[in-house]
Amino acid sequence: MHNEAIQTFKAKKILFVIDSLYTSNNGTSVSAQRYAAELRRRGHIVRALCGDKPKTEQDKSITDGDYCTGIFRFPVFQFLCEKHDFYYANADANIIRRACEWADIVHVFTPFFLGNAAIRCCELIPRPVTAAFHVQPENITSSFGMGKVTPINNMIYSIFRHFTYSRVRHIHVPSQFIADELAQHAYTARTHVISNGIHDAFMQAGERKFRVKSLESGERGGSNVESSKSVFKIMMVGRLSKEKRQDVIINAVKQSRYADRIQVVFAGRGPEHDKYVELGKDLKHQPQFIYVGRDELIENLLDTDLYIHASDMESEAISCIEAFATGLVPVIADSKVSATPQFALDKRSLFRAGDPQDLARAIDYWLDHPEEKARMEQRYAEAARQYTLRRLVERFEQMLDEEIRTARRKLNVGHKQTDKHHDNNKTIGHTTRPVRHSTGKSRHRRRVA
Repeated sequence: MHNEAIQTFKAKKILFVIDSLYTSNNGTSVSAQRYAAELRRRGHIVRALCGDKPKTEQDKSITDGDYCTGIFRFPVFQFLCEKHDFYYANADANIIRRACEWADIVHVFTPFFLGNAAIRCCELIPRPVTAAFHVQPENITSSFGMGKVTPINNMIYSIFRHFTYSRVRHIHVPSQFIADELAQHAYTARTHVISNGIHDAFMQAGERKFRVKSLESGERGGSNVESSKSVFKIMMVGRLSKEKRQDVIINAVKQSRYADRIQVVFAGRGPEHDKYVELGKDLKHQPQFIYVGRDELIENLLDTDLYIHASDMESEAISCIEAFATGLVPVIADSKVSATPQFALDKRSLFRAGDPQDLARAIDYWLDHPEEKARMEQRYAEAARQYTLRRLVERFEQMLDEEIRTARRKLNVGHKQTDKHHDNNKTIGHTTRPVRHSTGKSRHRRRVA
């Protein structure tokens, strides 16, 4: 199957354009890393045009090489970029042109200075180019406390459309929610709904977990060990930022009937860390904060009882998929500007966004019903199978191939039109020249060659 998949598509030189690639603290960078790895596994050559440099040997193995333009430092807002672990890249014209000339096709992940300049370069060279929509305007405005100010968010949608997305034919979107948002904001390019996907390791961990549980249940004669647990572990993965709403989880635990038996773990880092430490001080088990790699994250998820995703805004939230792939029931904020509620298999996995009391109700329900939770864990793990990278990257390849075919067709039409225009100014065996008559009108007199 693997070989057949690789042979289906002609190997290409693919350039990923992204401001900040070598970080694991935002979903866009993680998605780019995973897509690059899977595309390379399928026989393509993938390079990156980005602002940051690899920090470790593992970083160096992500792509087949990179073109680094350096980091653009904002005079006033740089501290915010550093807190969010996201950096904007310089748009060095010479490096951008060299990178785009190397590629068979260019894919732009982020719609800022670097991405816009890369698209302009592709128009001039020319090169086929596609783009992805991962950055919600709300992700930007929430950093300034204006995440719910609709006019400002709409303005950013318009800016993105004008400078980036109106100049490509194909946009990769990670969810139908984002596709609908773009349609509502007058984006006309064709959208391709393809999940960012999860690594096979999360699925394998879930399968391993259920095998162990089955064996343990047989040894205990079918009894459920959770009823005798002294402490329940609840987890959320994501940046510690305002829009992720980890504060709602802390306040919900305070209102839960299980408050003295819950240990909250937040995986991620960000500007709200100190605030959340202070907020959780009066809990019996104070929140733990970790920032770990994939393997250690999986081990933490396997040791967790319930996964909460409280974010107000998400284009998809692969961290939530990863969690239920390992066999966890998710409890998700039903925010109207988030795609994550799509993963809820029923209403028991939803709570009113921003409402700690309603989240406490959902937490208590699942901890009160361990047998039902165990049954739903199996269903969620099964649902996660559709998000494995191997299935999704094939659809991504189809989008790239479609753009390459369209670009070649338009280039050929352009050449034919140029040739036709040139032929119209010649006649076989004759030349023509305009002759000005006294009437002032231009006529032609034939001269034998």
